[in-house]
Amino acid sequence: MKPDAWLPRICDGEPQKQERPVSKEPSKDRPARPQISRGRQIFGLVLSIVALAAAYFSYPRHADLTAFDAAEMARLESSMWRDYYEKRYAALFGDLYSVSRNQYGFSPLDSVELAVTAARAAKTFQPSTSRTEAEEALPLLTSYFSILAQAAKKPVEVEDVARTELAWWQARREGVPTEQYARIIARVATMVYGVDDEDVRRFGEQRAQAMAYRDARGADITEADWARITGQLEVAYRSLKRAAENALAKASQAQP
Repeated sequence: MKPDAWLPRICDGEPQKQERPVSKEPSKDRPARPQISRGRQIFGLVLSIVALAAAYFSYPRHADLTAFDAAEMARLESSMWRDYYEKRYAALFGDLYSVSRNQYGFSPLDSVELAVTAARAAKTFQPSTSRTEAEEALPLLTSYFSILAQAAKKPVEVEDVARTELAWWQARREGVPTEQYARIIARVATMVYGVDDEDVRRFGEQRAQAMAYRDARGADITEADWARITGQLEVAYRSLKRAAENALAKASQAQP
């Protein structure tokens, strides 16, 4: 080893700088960045998921009362009748939700509200034994139609249509002739869809006939009977859909 190997190299200009070891400890001038705990990370993730779910459920959709499929509506209504008579209200809620969400296109939140109010109205009406007691279902029906009316093509008198709906429920219970409450059913459709023609009247008649058949079978009803009822309801809803579509076509032609 040369004796001057440790001396600064003057010929290179400035003396060599000795490298300082890098300290792993935080600088006094710049505090260390705090670590986010795993619990806070999970909480933030859950909060984000909840926010997205809330946005999905409540985001307004373009609901349309004429968009239903007649065969599926018939299947769901037949199922709802079974739910009602067997007092399976949770299943009734599920079918009502499916009608609102999948057939009319309401948001999940509105569909839940529609299903809840309709199921509660049915449950309130079922044990009633007088018109006075039946009136307790009216506020629920009013709430139901106030949401449903948002998807109607024309303005709906919500309180009037709710009272008319309750009227045919009560008329059927009181054993009035089928053709009489059929006219009330058709009237409800006219108030909601803004259409009053032969197809709407046929819808009321066919739906009422399906109800009368169910009542006649009573406790002896079979799966074959329910299949027949579903078929009758499909014919009824095809009539209603045709009436609604014809009304829309006429309104479109009338526009300048």
